[in-house]
Formats: sequence, structure tokens, C-alpha cells
Amino acid sequence: MTNDPYAAQRNDMVDRQIAAMGIEDGRVLAAMRAVPRHAFVPDRFKIAAYADTPLPIGEGQTISQPYIVAHMIEALQLQGAEHVLEIGTGSGYAAAVLAQMAADVVTVERLAALAAPARALLACLEYHNVQVALGDGTLGWPEAAPYDAIVVSAGGPSIPPALRQQLKPGGRLVMPVGPDSHGQILVRVTHGVDGQDHEEQLSLVSFVPLIGAQGWHP
Repeated sequence: MTNDPYAAQRNDMVDRQIAAMGIEDGRVLAAMRAVPRHAFVPDRFKIAAYADTPLPIGEGQTISQPYIVAHMIEALQLQGAEHVLEIGTGSGYAAAVLAQMAADVVTVERLAALAAPARALLACLEYHNVQVALGDGTLGWPEAAPYDAIVVSAGGPSIPPALRQQLKPGGRLVMPVGPDSHGQILVRVTHGVDGQDHEEQLSLVSFVPLIGAQGWHP
């Protein structure tokens, strides 16, 4: 961005909080430098927009800390041509980062009070390869399936069967999973060309609960 007063803060965030903590994918680092996180947080929190911390965005939801966004997206192993599904739009920040790295992104938000402003902001910032959908994210978005990659920005008791079914052969799904709705293990599922899923445990995380028919009940 030209004359971006936040550019130095954003570069410092990437250098000190993301690369220094082990994120190595150059495309992830470049995307994190490019997306204006301050645009996705409420005005009263802009002073902390580039701190490595989650921030409230309303409706009991948060924008995830930058390192976690980078960690989850790096785990998707995107190359640039992928069709990606994100569950849990929130403010739209992670969708914007994904839009820098994939061919197109469908992001699903269950709360209309978050989906509408996220859609408007992403359009204003000219992320034209992002579609914001309103619905139950635990059911995915079958209208645009299958997907090369799926990332879930909320923690569920298990991986929803609907999401597994919407992965292409060779596709990756990254999601926080655990019996505690506020503490989970980040899991990566690779859907094999033989139809079998391979699961890896990546790290301990803490996300808001994944609410829906195949997640936690309201």
C-alpha cells in the first residue's frame, strides 16, 4: 500500500512474531505482510492490531492472533491455484490472507452480523476472489465443493463428516479438535487418492467453539 502508516508495524509483526516463531513458507509471510490487519479490527482495538494476540470483533467472536493464522494457513500447503473453503469468516482477515495465496476462497459465517460487514470490507479492499456465504459452517458449502483445502477457524468435538466429504483427493483440511470447547489440538487431515484420510496432530490451540449441526450445539 502507498503511504500506509501501518506498514512498518505489519513488517515488524511478520519478522518478530511470525517468522521468528517458525513460519517458513515465503508465500505465507508475504501474504501476512500484504493484508492490513488493522482494517479488520474494531476502531478501539486498532492500536493493538499488530500485536500477536486475538482481539474481540463482536458477537462473542475474535480475530485470531497473527501467528495462529499463519500457522494454520502454512499447514494447508497452498501453491496458488487452489479452491479453498474457510469455516468461520469472523472479520474476514484470514479470508483476505487466503485470497493472497489461492485462486479463490469460499468463507462461511453463521452470524449475519459478522458476515455482512466482512463481505462489504473484503469487497472494499478488492478481494474479488472471496465469496462470503451465510450458513452452518459445520455442513461446509456443498454448492462449490469439492475443495483443494479447507480451514476451520473454530474448535469442534470432531471433524464434521460433511467437511471430509467436500475435500478433493489429495486435499488438506486443518481444524482445531478437542473435547473442550475452548482448548483443542490443531489437526491436519490429508484426503488420500485412495479415499483414506491421514491425520496429523500439529499443535495445541484455543479457539471459540464451532457451533452447528455437526459441531457443538448452541
